[in-house]
Amino acid sequence: MIARIWRGTTDAARAEEYVRFLEGTGLREYRETPGNRGVFLLRRVQEGRAEFVTLTLWDSFEAIRRFAGPVPEKAVYYPKDREFLHELSPTVEHFEIVEGPWSL
Repeated sequence: MIARIWRGTTDAARAEEYVRFLEGTGLREYRETPGNRGVFLLRRVQEGRAEFVTLTLWDSFEAIRRFAGPVPEKAVYYPKDREFLHELSPTVEHFEIVEGPWSL
């Protein structure tokens, strides 16, 4: 299994609005993509900014490509993301899930 991690920041005052936006776009699309095993949204508010991290779990890079397209390292953005995010990072990170007795 592969973990896909994306990070972004918005103004703290718009954090709840951004969560609602994500629920109707990326988070929904992650869940609907065959091969997705889970979606987690993390948020940390500090000094007027809200940092978001999406952690998604996938069966394989082929499953990730179903969502992200032919270049799985490329971040997926929606036109309205520009209204929220301080910058659009071009890439995401991927990690292999190491399963063992410590796993859930």
